[in-house]
Amino acid sequence: QVQLVESGGGLVQAGGSLRLSCAASGRPFSMFAMGWFRQSPGKEREFVAAIRWSGGLTFYADSVKGRFTISTDNAKNTVYLQMNSLKPEDTAAYYCAASTSYSSSYDSPLPYGSWGQGTQVTVSS
Repeated sequence: QVQLVESGGGLVQAGGSLRLSCAASGRPFSMFAMGWFRQSPGKEREFVAAIRWSGGLTFYADSVKGRFTISTDNAKNTVYLQMNSLKPEDTAAYYCAASTSYSSSYDSPLPYGSWGQGTQVTVSS
């Protein structure tokens, strides 16, 4: 089992930037990929970005392409989400997730077996 702890959320004005971090512990060597999802009140959890641990192949939701960047620091077992040009519609709780299985795509919750507690991102207009 992999344990995940997110950090870096907060309040920012539209057009601003934030960087989220997610540190993995437990059995991080078993991870195939890590991803970020977000959820707003009354809405379903939606995919934001994902990255394969080996090779660094990335996946992005269309709504964040060109604005968000996912990356890893393998030595620290940490994944980052750099968020630029933030918009009010990016406001949500952001969750980090880890997958210990291979999948052709990581843009749904199905491949992920471990989840963090979430960190709130609020973008004011």
